[in-house]
Amino acid sequence: MQTCSSSPPSAFMTIDYDVQVFPRVSLQCGRELHDCTLAFKTYGELNARRDNAILFPTWFAGNHTHNEWLIGPDKALNPSRYFIVCPNLLGNGLSASPSNTTGRFPPVTICDNVRLQHQLLTQRLGIERLQLAVGTSMGAIQTFHWGALYPEMVARIAPICGAARCARHTSVFIEGVRAALTADAGFEDGWFHAHPERGLRAMARVYAGWGFSQAFFRAELDRTALGFSSLEEHIVRFWEEAFRSQDANNLLTMLWTWQNADISANDVFNGDYAAALATISAKAVVMPSQTDLYFPPEDSALEVQHMPNATLQVIPSVWGHFAGGLGVNPADVTFIDARLRELLSLD
Repeated sequence: MQTCSSSPPSAFMTIDYDVQVFPRVSLQCGRELHDCTLAFKTYGELNARRDNAILFPTWFAGNHTHNEWLIGPDKALNPSRYFIVCPNLLGNGLSASPSNTTGRFPPVTICDNVRLQHQLLTQRLGIERLQLAVGTSMGAIQTFHWGALYPEMVARIAPICGAARCARHTSVFIEGVRAALTADAGFEDGWFHAHPERGLRAMARVYAGWGFSQAFFRAELDRTALGFSSLEEHIVRFWEEAFRSQDANNLLTMLWTWQNADISANDVFNGDYAAALATISAKAVVMPSQTDLYFPPEDSALEVQHMPNATLQVIPSVWGHFAGGLGVNPADVTFIDARLRELLSLD
C-alpha cells in the first residue's frame, strides 16, 4: 500500500458506506486502475419504478458525510421521498486513492469519476434515470459533467458553488496550495514518503485566505458566527485541523483532478467548451455564491448563457465559497434548499 509512512489516523475512518469494485478501469491518461474501488453512501430507498434517484457526489478533501447538511426529512433532498446516492471522489481516501492503492497512483479526471459513477448507478443499482444531479464545489464540477456526458439520463442539475471547468484564476490558487504543500522536506521525486506536517499547515494557511470572503472577515464572522477568539485561532482550528490529518498524496491527486477539470476535455466534445454546455438539456439551476473567490458568479453567468434550460440563482451571501459548504450559515442553507425544491417541482 502506497501511503505516507507516518501519517496519523485518517479523518475518514467511517464504516457507514458501501464499496463497488471495478476489476479494470481505463483512465483518460492512458493508464489503468486494477481493482478500483468506488465508495458510496445511499440515503432512502429506490422505489419500484426506480425513478426517484438523486446523485450527490463529494467535493475536494471531503467525503459523503460532508453532504449530509443538505439531506434530511425537512429538506428538498428528503430520503423519505428520494433515493440519494453520494459517491466519493477518487483520491479522497475512501474511494481508490494513493493511500489505499499499491504503487504510484495515476492522474484521474472528473470524466474518469463520472464514468465510474455511471457504471455504479446502471450496473450495481439499476438506475437509468436521475431526477437530479446536485453537488457543491468539486461536486458541482461533476454535476456539470453528468449533464453533458449523460444528457438522456439526467432530468435536472444543480451545481452549487462550482464550475464546468477550472478557471485560470482558480488554477493560480491551486498552484499556490500545491507549492506550499510540496515545499515540505518530505516531498521527494513527485511523492510524499513521510507525513508532511509543516507542508500541510502551510497549505491550510494558503487555503484560509480563499475559503471565506473579504466581506466575511470585514464583518468579523470568524469571531461572531464561528466563535473563534482571534484570526490565529480561526486559522489553526478551522483550517489546519481540517488538513493536518489528511494523506498528502491524496490531496495532490485531488488537486490535479480539480486543476484539470474541463467539461469538454474528453473524446465526446474534444475541447469544444460551448458545445459541451449546450448539450446539457436538463433543467438547471446554477447557484454560485455572490462572494466566492474560486467560482465567482460572473463565470457562472457565462456558463448559463450556453445552457438551453438553465437559470442563474446567485446565493446572496458573504460567506464566500462556504455559502455552499457544510451548512455553516443557516440563511444560505435556506436559500439553496428553496431553489432545490423549486427545481424538483418542475416537470
